[in-house]
Amino acid sequence: MSNEPLESIKDIQELSSRKIAVLLVDDQRIVAEGVRRMLEPEQDIEFYYCGDPSNAIKMAIENDISIILQDLVMPDVDGFTLLRFYRANVNTKDIPVIVLSSREDPKIKSDAFNNGANDYLVKLPDKIELIARIRAHSRSYMARMERDAAFYALREMQKQLEETNKKLEKLSHQDGLTGLANRRSFDEALERECKRAHRDGHELSLLMIDIDHFKLYNDTYGHQAGDDCIKYVANVLSDTANRPADVAARYGGEEFSVILPSTPIEGAKTVAEKIRASVEEANIEHTASPDYDQVTISVGIASLTPDDGICAKDLISMSDKALYCSKEQGRNRVSSNR
Repeated sequence: MSNEPLESIKDIQELSSRKIAVLLVDDQRIVAEGVRRMLEPEQDIEFYYCGDPSNAIKMAIENDISIILQDLVMPDVDGFTLLRFYRANVNTKDIPVIVLSSREDPKIKSDAFNNGANDYLVKLPDKIELIARIRAHSRSYMARMERDAAFYALREMQKQLEETNKKLEKLSHQDGLTGLANRRSFDEALERECKRAHRDGHELSLLMIDIDHFKLYNDTYGHQAGDDCIKYVANVLSDTANRPADVAARYGGEEFSVILPSTPIEGAKTVAEKIRASVEEANIEHTASPDYDQVTISVGIASLTPDDGICAKDLISMSDKALYCSKEQGRNRVSSNR
């Protein structure tokens, strides 16, 4: 029986219901016939014979063997060496092995156990005793395999649950259309970054961005085109505000925000202008716009320094006012609170 992990409850159930698979490794066919006849009446036991010890491990793996009966004296391969091979192979290392020896010798018994044997019988053993020991060792082996499979299945379920929870957690902080941070995630991030800015003495900037005349665009070109426009602007934000600490978010509808930690006002203006220019250069048609014949954005910037003493709410209000200024001055521009 392979030691590859079982991956489902069905695998575990199949394991518990399968027959005992016995592999006899012995170069004497007369011994094999004797053992076969002993086991033949037992409906829960399947018998396999290997007369060539060099094929023993291969046969054990291919036939999902649950117990090996192993002769010690064979031509070409020493039985003790073969025992060590079983234990060194990942697929056979746990399969119980009953050594069949022609001698009742304490020294040979000791060597057999030291080399990995689980039991020792003088051949040919009594039928009742042989079957009893086969069943006892096989039951123990299968129970261990079922236990390991159950633990493996449980670990896999826990991993899947953790991965699912991580995905759900990520989704709960993402905007469904754009993949940007959603409003909830934005609020949490801005509050966190404001506290960090005051604590660490760093400047913090916030961009508020609005697609100009978006309602007219949506009414003219349809909701699908409107969604595509929103997604395009979102991609521009992701590509531009791409430092690990930057947070680009969909603030609501056609409005976006970008949190720029450790960024003074001049740096924020550079980022904002790059975003504005990228949208303009895309030359997305907007014939319904009273100002331009293409899609444009307006940007408002607010920035705090550690000694300002302002909070996240203040920063949003300031950037909103700056955005209003951009719109009042003709749109498709960047304005700041200073």
